[in-house]
This record gives sequence, C-alpha cells and structure tokens, in this order.
Amino acid sequence: MLKAGVLGAGHLGKIHLRLLQESEKYQLVGFYDPNEENAQKVAAEFGYHLFDSVDSLIDAVDVVDIVTPTLSHFECAKKAIEKGRHIFIEKPITNTLQEAEAIKTLASQNHVRGQVGHVERFNPAFKAVKDIIEMPMFIETHRLAEFNPRGTDVPVVLDLMIHDIDIILSVVKSKVKNISASGVSVISETPDIANARIEFENGCVANLTSSRISMKNMRKTRFFQRDAYISVDFLEKKSEVVKMKDAPETPDDFAMILQNAEGIKKQIYFENPKIEPNNAILDELDSFADAIHQDITPVVSLTQGTEALRVAQKIIDCFSK
Repeated sequence: MLKAGVLGAGHLGKIHLRLLQESEKYQLVGFYDPNEENAQKVAAEFGYHLFDSVDSLIDAVDVVDIVTPTLSHFECAKKAIEKGRHIFIEKPITNTLQEAEAIKTLASQNHVRGQVGHVERFNPAFKAVKDIIEMPMFIETHRLAEFNPRGTDVPVVLDLMIHDIDIILSVVKSKVKNISASGVSVISETPDIANARIEFENGCVANLTSSRISMKNMRKTRFFQRDAYISVDFLEKKSEVVKMKDAPETPDDFAMILQNAEGIKKQIYFENPKIEPNNAILDELDSFADAIHQDITPVVSLTQGTEALRVAQKIIDCFSK
C-alpha cells in the first residue's frame, strides 16, 4: 500500500480523505490544511492525523494528493516532486501554463508520476462508450450549474468547461487549429457563462457551452461520427448510441429505415450500453496507484492536464479580444 497524504481539507479534500482511507491501495497517513480552525475541526471529527506543515506531510508519504486552491497547486507540487514524491493534483493542473510546463519538467527530472484530477474520464457513462467514439467530426457539450459561490474566483472555463475540454482532447486525435469564444460576467468578477468553438486540423468541430448561473444542472455531451451518434449524460450517468447500418433486404416490421435521395437505405439501431456503477474519484485515485506500481503513464497525465489548461487559456484569451 502506498502511503498517501492530502493537502487541503475543504469540501473536495474531505472526500479525498475519506476515499483514500477506504481504498485498498493506499494507507492514509494524514493531511495538512493552512486554515487552522478548519483543520482542527476535520481532525477532531474524523480522526485523521493533522500535520503541522506541508513539508512534514510530504516527508511522511509516497504520494501527495493536492486538493488545495488552484493558486497554490504549483508550490505544493514543486515541493513534493523535489522530494521524490508522486503527485495527484486536482484540476486545473496549475494556475498558469508556465507553472504546468515547469511541473511536467520537474516530474520527468525526478522520475515521479503525476496524475491530474479530470474525474469525468472515470464517469461510468463515459467509460461505457469511450471505445465506441472513434472519429467524431462534431461534438456538442452543455455543462450548466446552479450558482454556487465556491469556485467563482476563477472563470467558468477553468471551473466547469475544462472538464469537457479534457474529454474532447482525449477522443479527438488531432491538433487544435482554431479557437473562438465569448464569455459574460453576470454575477462574478470573471465570466459566469461561456461558449467556445474549437476547430481541429482533421475537420472536427467542438461547440462547448458552460454556465454557473443556470436554473438547473446539466452535464451532457453529444458526439457525431460517420454512421453513429453517441450521447453521454455525465450527471444522470446514462449513455445512448444510435448507429446507422445498411438496411437488410427484408427488414422486420418494426425496423426504422431511412432512404436518401440516391435510394440507399439505412437501418437505425438504438443501443443503451451497460453502465457499471462506480465511485469516479475512488477509481481515479486507485488508477493512479496502479500507474505507480506498474510504472506506466497515468490515465490523465501531467501532459494531458497541461494541454487542457492550454486550450482553456486560449478560450479565456478570446474574451479580451
């Protein structure tokens, strides 16, 4: 079992603490949080060992789980890596691209593994269809949330849209060619609603919408590729696949048949892939332990986390043009 410690005991940090304690692949050693009042409260309520500094926690573990505000990701990761510790770091990887590139270089120099917490990769609805998504040419995403003051210190692109950016970059095997976007600040100092269009060199286009001032929550993505349409509901954990195949000579009475202008007939097939229930955060943490033990690239590498941030930053840059 890998000895693990958590930096940050806020809302998400407490979830990580609980799951690391439940995991069969980690031994939870303890945590550190700079907010002394909150730290004492968490230690008293759950019995976790409270370290008195970042350095003392790093010295006691194999893996540092960084669940602090984004602004402090770089300093925490740098300290951990320089002491030869593996790092799991919540999304976005860092506050700036320069910091992300520095973390990648440091990790390589110190021969440590790093994974970024893009948890939607482990969503059971996405896992059920990811192997079916072969060469999407149009992708549409909607990630809408009711207002919550937590997270409004950063643009909605880094708060919400970055989940979808990472998912899209993981399935489109082509370089980004062009990005256009617009964003509006409604209640925060940074944009609360944003729309982006990402064009890839292979012709694929992705249209992303994110809002944190909606009346209801929604997290849906639709992938369109030749002869197939794939829908993923990340919130409800449901997915649907609609495929079109050449119609048989004698289709049955209930078959849905379409015929184009050239007389070619296609039959529509509906599939609802089996969804395997899981705890996505526990799965991402356990998968990182496997990557360390097997000395392989983690599911969401530091490089992939950096690329998601790069695209997010280009979207944000569009707002000031």
